[in-house]
Amino acid sequence: MKRKMAAATLGLVLTCTTVGASAMAEGIQMNMNEPPQMVSEQSETQNQQTPPQGQPGQMQGQPGQMQGQPGQMQGQPGQMQGQPDGQQTPPALPSNNGTATDNSSTNGQQNTQDQPGGQRQMPPALPPNNGTATDNSSTNGQQNAQDRPGSQQKPPALSSDNDQAPSNGQMPGGQPSQGGPGGDSAPTSYSTANSVTEDSAGASYTSSSNDENAVLVDGKTVTISGATVNKTGDSSSESADFYGTNAAVLANNGASVTVSDVTVTTDGTHANGVFSYGSGTTVTISDSTITTTGNNSGGLMTTGGAALNATNLTVNTSGNSSAAIRSDRGGGTVNVSQGSYSASGVGSPAIYSTADITVSDAILSADNSEAVVIEGGNSVTLTNADISGNNATLNGQSTVKTNVLIYQSMSGDAAEGNSSFTMTGGSMTSRTGTMFHVTNTTTEINLTGVSFSYAEDSDDFMTLTQDAWGKSGSNGGNATVNMKSQEAKGNITVDSASRLKLNLDSTSSYTGAINSSGTAGSVNVALETGSVWTLTGDSYITSFSGDTSSINLNGYHLYINGVEYTA
Repeated sequence: MKRKMAAATLGLVLTCTTVGASAMAEGIQMNMNEPPQMVSEQSETQNQQTPPQGQPGQMQGQPGQMQGQPGQMQGQPGQMQGQPDGQQTPPALPSNNGTATDNSSTNGQQNTQDQPGGQRQMPPALPPNNGTATDNSSTNGQQNAQDRPGSQQKPPALSSDNDQAPSNGQMPGGQPSQGGPGGDSAPTSYSTANSVTEDSAGASYTSSSNDENAVLVDGKTVTISGATVNKTGDSSSESADFYGTNAAVLANNGASVTVSDVTVTTDGTHANGVFSYGSGTTVTISDSTITTTGNNSGGLMTTGGAALNATNLTVNTSGNSSAAIRSDRGGGTVNVSQGSYSASGVGSPAIYSTADITVSDAILSADNSEAVVIEGGNSVTLTNADISGNNATLNGQSTVKTNVLIYQSMSGDAAEGNSSFTMTGGSMTSRTGTMFHVTNTTTEINLTGVSFSYAEDSDDFMTLTQDAWGKSGSNGGNATVNMKSQEAKGNITVDSASRLKLNLDSTSSYTGAINSSGTAGSVNVALETGSVWTLTGDSYITSFSGDTSSINLNGYHLYINGVEYTA
């Protein structure tokens, strides 16, 4: 998979639209009586033929540019998009007028410029083949390498993680690069060592061939329990990340698979553990263990609008670009509860979302990556989860060390739209860098009662800035941040291409400086009576609303639209 990245009363909906040019300064609003409104969050080798699950967009655009849009990054909430489980936050402040930019990551070299028109279209789905079996060889459709009309070319990413594509072709957060233009087309048939068409218990399934599944469930409704699944063999094709051609367990073509008490092990490149692909396909897995050791080999994988439900799993990945919970082109819906989910490779977050991903009551960790990456118009919702990240080694085009990366890569694998990160209860630990980094997209972040542990090497809580994706000058980060019963500390930086709306309810507090170096992007701060903002340095914002008694200057200066505020 390429590197592409809950629910509480406080919600933050990240709306994915391309950051526009420098924000217009807004007039000072000092309403001493009315509190601000919060923003709402919104054995035998059997040949199985499967119909293409939905044709990936044609790779149009410069070589290496994944322009076949990923219907939304995998596991997209509903695609990863979608509001976190019905939780609401106070009404949203007006959004900026910037147009959305598609930032999805690509495998292989990326085109770093914005695509005209902004939105990616999902390719039409091919008709299902009703699960009829055919030959055993896997076939990848031909790619259309022609440029998409009007597409712009992005500058190459530096190996220093600034402007050239990394030698490993990985995107931040652990997504492998997409290879040639547009990527592979959906296979017309799959190669599998074991085609499962009826319920099984206590079976052993093995595959040692390249581009072959150990278990394939094609359009059937089956239950698999007490099984052992071992998968070796590699793949160098994008089909492994988009369509699951080399996964240990693959469900597709509208299959409904219930898995329990199963041990899944893979040792190969692009050898994902359990893979749910295609609209109408659902995998429900519980009380099982998944271990992957190769690069580009996620634990749980969801693409093409599929659904995956997981309960009480132990998932461990050790390869690079191998998120424990992953989604890719076409996204889908992923629901995870209980269990532990860890990733130890470089560029391997605990969660990489191009879908709608919800996790509750679980422990998640990333030892050499961001904890969470959200790409494009998708979402991650965490409830009573404990999550940690250690982005000590920058991966792909990343230039900022952060615990949560929210971006649009422009690869075409994550659809544009509103993105959101919502976390209620639980804890979040950053061992390196800032807690949140938003770039080349618009998002909403909702935080309610989260316990934060901050990295010792950074004084920043959040950065909204231009980075390696998108068109310079219009690729900043736009965010609405809603805090309820929340304590947060650390500086916030909003550059000239970015916008921030910060809303604190009456039970929240923020300690830190905003744009301490001077006026830059648009910053609107709203404080309800009872909330507290304690400055730790001079701060520059565009507008203020709410109760000015909530401002604790703490010996520093606050400038609102260029005018110094005095208590």
